[in-house]
Amino acid sequence: MTDGRRARGEQRRADLVEAAAALVLEGGPAGVSHRAVAARAGASLSATTYYFADLDELLAAAGAALAAAWVAHARATVDAADAPAAELLVRAVLPAGDAQHVRGHYAHLVGAGAFPALAHAYAAGRADLDAAIAGLGLPWPPAVLVALVDGAAVAALSEGRPVGEHVRGVVSQAL
Repeated sequence: MTDGRRARGEQRRADLVEAAAALVLEGGPAGVSHRAVAARAGASLSATTYYFADLDELLAAAGAALAAAWVAHARATVDAADAPAAELLVRAVLPAGDAQHVRGHYAHLVGAGAFPALAHAYAAGRADLDAAIAGLGLPWPPAVLVALVDGAAVAALSEGRPVGEHVRGVVSQAL
């Protein structure tokens, strides 16, 4: 295979992963199908089965991409060190974006457990997320800090409260 052809193939695969990741965020893992991914990526249906043996492999790749993006967001936030540690924790764990984006983030996380390939990808990325959160230097294990933010976010979403405001209040009380 020539380098140009290989590069196009790698780009096509990346486009399919990006499309699958976007579908996971928008409609949850159940909304991911070969047909939906192909349509989203502007690719043929056969491209999804050429690059991915099955839907689980595609979901695993999408999950790895989503986990990597979450870790990159957390690292960039922690590295910025432009606010008190409690505020950085909230910003690092909550996804950037509006209320709809935050709702989609938590909806898809809850649904991920029903899809072993996606759940495994998230579990594989968890150590990197915890390492980023550990960079805040707070005296609690990173898993506890992430659970604090996630729990407060889910409570706010389920009660119709403004997520950022509620999470910041809970984190302030706890820390």
